[in-house]
Amino acid sequence: MALHTQTRSLHQRGSSRAFSQSCRPPKRVNLSRCRVGTMERAIQEEQYISHTPVSLLRAGIDTEETMRAKFEKVIRDAQDSICKAIEDVDGKKFHQDAWTRADGGGGISRVLQDGNVWEKAGVNVSVVYGSMPPEAYRAATGNTELLKNKGDIGRVPFFAAGISSVMHPRNPHCPTMHFNYRYFETEEWNGIPGQWWFGGGTDITPSYIDEEDMKHFHGVYKEVCDRHDPTYYAKFKKWCDEYFLIKHRGERRGLGGIFFDDLNDKDPETILKFSTDAVNHVAKAYCPIIHKHMNDSFTAEEKQWQQLRRGRYVEFNLVYDRGTTFGLKTGGRIESILMSMPLTASWLYDNRPAPGSREADLLDACRNPRNWV
Repeated sequence: MALHTQTRSLHQRGSSRAFSQSCRPPKRVNLSRCRVGTMERAIQEEQYISHTPVSLLRAGIDTEETMRAKFEKVIRDAQDSICKAIEDVDGKKFHQDAWTRADGGGGISRVLQDGNVWEKAGVNVSVVYGSMPPEAYRAATGNTELLKNKGDIGRVPFFAAGISSVMHPRNPHCPTMHFNYRYFETEEWNGIPGQWWFGGGTDITPSYIDEEDMKHFHGVYKEVCDRHDPTYYAKFKKWCDEYFLIKHRGERRGLGGIFFDDLNDKDPETILKFSTDAVNHVAKAYCPIIHKHMNDSFTAEEKQWQQLRRGRYVEFNLVYDRGTTFGLKTGGRIESILMSMPLTASWLYDNRPAPGSREADLLDACRNPRNWV
């Protein structure tokens, strides 16, 4: 999933992560009207900036003690550390774009494309605030009935911050990995109280099953969950299996991990600590698996199977993912929203793996979720 949102860092960033790659010239903000189905919305072009901003929050309003500021620090630090871990493995640097939006906020997008290990890897962090139409609010909450039959209710004031990433390796024995952690607020509006919640998770999508890899990946996140609430792993693992279901296929996108959304059942500081622990264990859960398989030999048939599984990835993201839907309905930055798409994918007509094959085993695990730890 991909709610591409972002917040500010509380300390000055070093020039090493500044806009060191090729800079794009600033664009003028151009607001035009277009129709999407029956919905009219304003399409807003982002404005590229030539430096990494210290913060994208509102000076003097979103102060250090606010959850907005605390969460931004977490995701800005995580973007730096995770990108470094991926660069250390791949040997190629991320390209970076920094941008702002006229309605409020902006983002920092980092993409490693055509690398030595990854065909495409992106780590986006952004902050978006302003107002959104009711249909975008429903997409953000996942409640399609929310605010219906309310008459002319106008636009909902909101704030959304987060980090989102998808990584597609070259080698079909190396799994794709996705993570997303976010914080969302709405202000009191039209008699509806303001709300806040956290969401996110980390999940893995291999083309072939290596049980030791799955035990490692799920084991890391079980340990993270157990540190904060012993009920979390079982609950969030099940939630992940249910969320990443491609309904029209009757199969999951991959082999799961943890996923949670609309989480506000504890005080925000407690949930922030859990979210921080989870995002800070992405590299520990994923990089050892890549190291293990990045130099494995593979056949043309195995590469083709990887392409077919990537096709499933595309189907889920474009049809079902709440973050993608939210981004498109709020006029978000298209390059960031669709960063999760692989460079290459395939759809073969009526492809069916041979019974007893490794491909059939993967497909069975996607249809019938397994317990790995």
